Amino acid sequence: MLTGDHVAVAMAIAAQVGVDDVEAGLLPEDKLVAIRALQESSPVAMVGDGVNDAPALAIATVGVAMGGAGSDVALETADVVLIADDLAKLPYAVALSQRTRRTIIQNLAFSLAVIVTLVTASVTVGIPLPLGVIGHEGSTIIVVLNGLWLLRNPS
Repeated sequence: MLTGDHVAVAMAIAAQVGVDDVEAGLLPEDKLVAIRALQESSPVAMVGDGVNDAPALAIATVGVAMGGAGSDVALETADVVLIADDLAKLPYAVALSQRTRRTIIQNLAFSLAVIVTLVTASVTVGIPLPLGVIGHEGSTIIVVLNGLWLLRNPS
């Protein structure tokens, strides 16, 4: 945990959330140095809400701003904004983003398959244009419904 807060406050919060490694009393520049050092070994996610967190949010692999209490600079700089100021929502946001990525890949693959099929059928068999349009529009509806499934199935 990297924070500009006093050491005692940082240790109390770290104990509540189960964080072992705490660096407190940091200036924005100190957070940048720490994040760059961590990025040498793995991707880094930075969660912040203030003006002092904006530079760190910008250089982190993924910057997450807390929306309700966040400063405008932090909200603009972050890659992700949690509307509710609840860190417990972060695993849900990660899972949703993974499901969204899979859905996008599915939709692109399906759309390309339909287009290739329709073009091939048009060239070889000579399907009528209205049938091709219906096939294409039907595939669009399926893609939209597949995307909407993310809203219906939140788990």
